[in-house]
Amino acid sequence: MTLPLPRRALLALVPLALLSACSSTVSLSKPETLFGLLEPYRIDIVQGNVVTQEIIAQVQPGLGRMQVREILGTPLLMDPFHADRWDYVFTIRRQGVPDQRRAVTVFFKNDVVDHFETEPLPSERDFVASIDKPVTRTAAPNLTPQQVDALPAPPKTETAPRKQPQGAVRDYPPLEGGRP
Repeated sequence: MTLPLPRRALLALVPLALLSACSSTVSLSKPETLFGLLEPYRIDIVQGNVVTQEIIAQVQPGLGRMQVREILGTPLLMDPFHADRWDYVFTIRRQGVPDQRRAVTVFFKNDVVDHFETEPLPSERDFVASIDKPVTRTAAPNLTPQQVDALPAPPKTETAPRKQPQGAVRDYPPLEGGRP
C-alpha cells in the first residue's frame, strides 16, 4: 500500500518541524556559548567620555565652549545641523560586568552654556565599583577537598577604613590624569 503524495510530504515535514523546534530552544538559553560549555572571550569596549556627578557639577550655565571642553573633554557627537548642541555618550562593555550607557547633552546659546540634560549619573566611587570585576578564587577541578584545604590562604586585605590625609577628597586615582 502506498500513501498519496500529500501524505508522504506531510510525514516527511513533521519530523523536520519537530527537530527545528528542539534546536531553537537550545539556542535561546545562551546563544553566545558553544554547547553551553565554552564562552568566547569578548574584548572590553569603552567609548566616549566618563561623566560623573562630580564632573557635571563643574558645568554651569554661562561657561564657554572651550571651558566645557576642558571639563568634559571632546564631545562624542557634534551634529552640524545642531551646532548649539554637544552630546557626550559613554558606553562600556566588559565581560562579566553588565553593559553601561550614559548620555549628557549640553546646549549652548551664543557660544555659552544655556542648559544641559542628563540621565542620573553615578558618583566616581559608584562608577569605579560598577566596572570592577569581582575576583573569585577557584580551585582546579581535579583537586580533592583535602587538597583544596591544604592550599595557602590568600593574602588578607585591609578591612579597617583608611584614614584620609587632610584635604583629600578621594582615596583612589582620578578617572582622568592630572586632576586631584
